[in-house]
Amino acid sequence: MNKCVAEEKRLEQGLTPFNAWALAFGCTIGWAAFVMPGTLFLKQAGPLGSMIAIQIGLFALLLISFCYSYMLNKFPFGSGGYAYIQKAFGRGVGFICSWFLGLCYLCLIPLNATALGTMGRVLFNGKFQFGFHYTFAGYEIYMGELILAITPLVLLALLGAVKVNVIGSIQTVFAVVLLAGVMVMVLSALFQPRSLTGNLYPMFQTDGNLPLQIIAVALTAPQFFMGFHTMPQFAEERKFSPDWGKVITDTSLICSAFVYIALVFLAASVPVGYLDWRGYIYDLPHKRGITSMPTLFASVHLLGDAGLWVWGITVTSALLTCIIGFYVAASRLMYSMARNNMLPGWFAKLNRNNVPFHATLFCMAVSILAALMGRNMLNWTFDMASLGGVVCMACTCLAARKFALEEGRKDIIILGTLGFLLSAVMTFFLLIPIPALGCSIAAKSYICLILWSALGAFFFLSRRHKLNTVEPGCQNERESSS
Repeated sequence: MNKCVAEEKRLEQGLTPFNAWALAFGCTIGWAAFVMPGTLFLKQAGPLGSMIAIQIGLFALLLISFCYSYMLNKFPFGSGGYAYIQKAFGRGVGFICSWFLGLCYLCLIPLNATALGTMGRVLFNGKFQFGFHYTFAGYEIYMGELILAITPLVLLALLGAVKVNVIGSIQTVFAVVLLAGVMVMVLSALFQPRSLTGNLYPMFQTDGNLPLQIIAVALTAPQFFMGFHTMPQFAEERKFSPDWGKVITDTSLICSAFVYIALVFLAASVPVGYLDWRGYIYDLPHKRGITSMPTLFASVHLLGDAGLWVWGITVTSALLTCIIGFYVAASRLMYSMARNNMLPGWFAKLNRNNVPFHATLFCMAVSILAALMGRNMLNWTFDMASLGGVVCMACTCLAARKFALEEGRKDIIILGTLGFLLSAVMTFFLLIPIPALGCSIAAKSYICLILWSALGAFFFLSRRHKLNTVEPGCQNERESSS
């Protein structure tokens, strides 16, 4: 008789709505939030154009979140997008989506951890560039910076062994510090005499087609809102009604949009030594240290030495929330896959605190290995992660539409169709290079995509015979008993 993997233990319900919000919000704000405003958004669409684009991206994802909320209420004990897709389209499609969603979560852990080394280069003029060093994929890697990256990877992985309510509480503290730090910086800019009168002009990027510029930034929404769909991954560990799911997801998205808009405003509001933000932003390739990071430069100019500390604490909190959030999301995804024999049963084993610590240790090992390869390689996989997240969104919307058709829910049928179309458009522009938009994945990312797909195909074929041994009601035992 076939049995569920790890059926003797279950994840513990310990997350409050605030904890769940902190995990979802923390996954959307990482290193990119403090870099992209100066290096991408302002160059592409200008201050107001970028703010409009961020709101367009927010609106699109708020529509898609209806599908996640519907599925969460329908399957309150499923482990996120994988469970939804598997229930709607079978284990084959479920495996494909979860394979790429796992990459989405996994690559963002070392990407944010290695950003601590980049912070060291900016804040301390490369003082952590000591010890042995080597070059991988064109990026110089130093022992000192590796220590900065690996230390939080290990410590936060060990944190993953404690009860989920403790993890949620620590994540909540970091998320609140992150949000408070951004508010301090943007409020200081609002009281700058020229912030709202002269420095932000021109409001749009005057070179090129304005609508295309706004669309180009809006199409990067899967990248700068990456992680908003992590909330369903820890659905089994919530101790609140699934009705809260929509509120938590939407609130995390709105807070994330606020942070991005605030940082765009901050980056453009203090172009010291230049007539306007354009002169400063276009001169960034020649800058070094603090002046090379617009959000940091603005914070220091506005708050003095205190600005350095505010920015540093805020960014560190953002990096830690990302690492913790994606550790939780990735480990729960692996746990869910292992319960369906898509991964070895080792990933489904729970420790005495009823958390999948084995899966967390695996995430740590992969993240350390990725950190050893440097940020250039991680940036290529980040493009793939964006694609994986969008594909999972598309499939989740289709799954919601399928179940809504069976139930006659016209609202979800419409939203599921619309969400799928929006996800399909984002996927198209990520895959197809269009020079006028410049939002497609990098050329080298295609090579990584092919390799990851081939690895996934091999892994699926090697375990295909085990997929059919799982009893149909295996993952639903808790639903039926609740």
